[in-house]
Amino acid sequence: MEKMVYQKFILGTGGIENREIFEKSLIKGLGGVIFFTRDIDSKEQFTGLVSKIKKISNNKLFLSIDQEGGRVERTEKIHARYLSPRYAYEKGEKFLLNQTKKIAKELESYGLNLNFAPCADVNTNPKNPIIGERSFSDNPEVVSRCVKIVSEEYRKNGIIPCIKHFPGHGDASSDSHLTLPIIDLPLNEMEKCHIKPFKDNIDIEMIMVAHLYCTCFDSVSTPSSLSKNVIGYLRNVLKYEGVVITDDMVMKGVQAYGSLEACKMAIRAGVDMFIFRDANEDVVRMIDDLVKEVESDEVLKQRVIESDERIQRLKKERLK
Repeated sequence: MEKMVYQKFILGTGGIENREIFEKSLIKGLGGVIFFTRDIDSKEQFTGLVSKIKKISNNKLFLSIDQEGGRVERTEKIHARYLSPRYAYEKGEKFLLNQTKKIAKELESYGLNLNFAPCADVNTNPKNPIIGERSFSDNPEVVSRCVKIVSEEYRKNGIIPCIKHFPGHGDASSDSHLTLPIIDLPLNEMEKCHIKPFKDNIDIEMIMVAHLYCTCFDSVSTPSSLSKNVIGYLRNVLKYEGVVITDDMVMKGVQAYGSLEACKMAIRAGVDMFIFRDANEDVVRMIDDLVKEVESDEVLKQRVIESDERIQRLKKERLK
């Protein structure tokens, strides 16, 4: 059970000061690692870091990054930035395809296998402080088509795509890193616009759920990432069978619950995996506490077992 619970987490390295804690989490069965700009100084250094991490771990790891192009990139220290998704699309679908191929080949050359991209958000709010040009368009048909183009190109080049941020971050007027945004739209409007790119790409390997409060799903303020109604809709209405992962769990949009309680709520709701940007003492202690909670709670235990089947299936199918 300890290994199954650890498999649910993708952690950042935590930097030099947390190296020992991070390496212990790898040995305990950590599910994956997410890399940030701080981890990348040169191609040789970064490739060496990824290789070392793989040797320490006893498991196949999701080795992941946020590399959308433009505003959200992690390798900017070692090459010129790519274009943001919107600007890449505006140069034409052929340009978008070629840029995606370059990104995928670059990531694969470092030894990575998972990219938290592309964004399937439809940017309907011009004042959206967090999405903007990270979205391909304010037109759901265009977003659906671009998500398919980008996802297929990643797949062809050995990178697992993860589309985000379900059920759609495009109408937000605040930043979920700082607060819990409210999306106050009726379900039929969400379905026609914001949910459409996810529905049209429902065969995707992984979907990231946002820290948003959508009034059409919950009458009481609840982050989508912890909501039985949101995850239930994804599983039961859209018939999604892949891995559901949360956005970074240290974001203010979800931290009001505390990490342990938030993780328990999300597991009960049907979430498979969590991102925490740092492997530090507090996070690893929380995971160890979660192991104890799962061992004494049959509902949590059953959910963890179901998630582990999805996680291991994806790893078996896609990781070398």
